Amino acid sequence: MKQLTAFWNILLKDMRTYYLKPPNISWGLIFPLAWTAMFFVRSGRGLESILSLLPGVTAVSILFGTTSMLAVTVTFEKKNRSFERLLLAPVSLKLLMISKTSGAILFGVANAFVPVIIAFFLADLSGVIWLLFIPALILIATASTFLGLFIAVAVSEVFEAQTFSNFFRFPMIFLCGLFIPVESLPLLLRPVSFLLPLTYGADLLHGSVGGVHMLPYILDLGALTLFCVALFTLSLYNIKRRWII
Repeated sequence: MKQLTAFWNILLKDMRTYYLKPPNISWGLIFPLAWTAMFFVRSGRGLESILSLLPGVTAVSILFGTTSMLAVTVTFEKKNRSFERLLLAPVSLKLLMISKTSGAILFGVANAFVPVIIAFFLADLSGVIWLLFIPALILIATASTFLGLFIAVAVSEVFEAQTFSNFFRFPMIFLCGLFIPVESLPLLLRPVSFLLPLTYGADLLHGSVGGVHMLPYILDLGALTLFCVALFTLSLYNIKRRWII
């Protein structure tokens, strides 16, 4: 019960303190909303066009929302030494970091429904396989959050975390099959696509809206889960090595 109380209090504190910080508003809310509007307006509001764009804009909303969130919550607290006080709390490091990242995961999932709600008014979404679409959103949000945690642990300033995040975010937009099919990429770049977690999430989302997907769903789900575990484990290792003496 004490562990659950600690988890809940850390989560609530982050939600109250950080969710409306400028980096989260600009990169986590305004950018995905503008990106969604740009693509949907350009599509001419055709049903097939909107459904083909929905996986991409949804994944981008998650990616920017989660990584922006972690850039603020973890980096800011480390710089102001408040993270060190959390390390003194009677909770395990694993539970502490799950608490710190849960808010970003929720933030990312909420961001994902911005383009979904917009698409709801522009197209018929009755053909979407929600039992596949929603788990894909959650796994993408989790993997993106742990990627953001991995980046935030490696830097000391919020602006450094945002800059370093862009090093991963923008290439993933073009390499992960969000808007350009992986099969259409140059042969040299295709192997790189399969080293990125968002490729498997995009494949799930495309399949859930009736689009073309490359891999079996079970492989996509397994790969995303593996990325989540690996990124979280690496982040914990770096925290112990860099921050805990």
